[in-house]
Amino acid sequence: MSDQLDIEARLSELEQVRLTAFCATLSERMFPNFALFSRLVEFGDAQQLRQILNGVWDHLSNSGAKMNFEVQLDKVESNMPDLDAFDMYGASPALDSVLALFSTLSAILDNDAAEAVAVSNLSRECVASYIEVTEGDDQMSDEELVRFINTHDMMLQEEAFVDTALELLEADGPFNPALVTQLRELGRNEGFSNIGISDQD
Repeated sequence: MSDQLDIEARLSELEQVRLTAFCATLSERMFPNFALFSRLVEFGDAQQLRQILNGVWDHLSNSGAKMNFEVQLDKVESNMPDLDAFDMYGASPALDSVLALFSTLSAILDNDAAEAVAVSNLSRECVASYIEVTEGDDQMSDEELVRFINTHDMMLQEEAFVDTALELLEADGPFNPALVTQLRELGRNEGFSNIGISDQD
């Protein structure tokens, strides 16, 4: 099991553009959690968030396209579901997805490794919560539940995904559009989110 402190240490060594790319990669993978929720309950504007995330990738690719990320923060915030207003589990991973995008924009604006750590934690906690809700047993002690979550296949996949993203970002060589394309494809994860959700018909 990878150590969150180890992930924090590794992120603290990355330059700003690579921190943003890490955030974008995890946000890309979490996006279907919001897209499906948005479609099912007719909440928010998934297309708007999709365009903002696309804008982040364009920024990373240095494509020349310009987006005012400070302005986009308000748009992202307006798509955050209020968990008190939705009596369903799906609102929680949807909120995590939007929070991850918010931190991704903040990483562009603030150059703070804490934003990348926040996105990593959001994704991990989203997976942990999903495992607990879908497979947790009331008879388990807290220690047993933690062990069950940490050794679950879905959590191991989460850790492997984060490790792969970090290895790509830590590799020697320039930060260029080819690397961005590779990270974006990794984040797309064949259309499945960190908890196995797909919004593809």
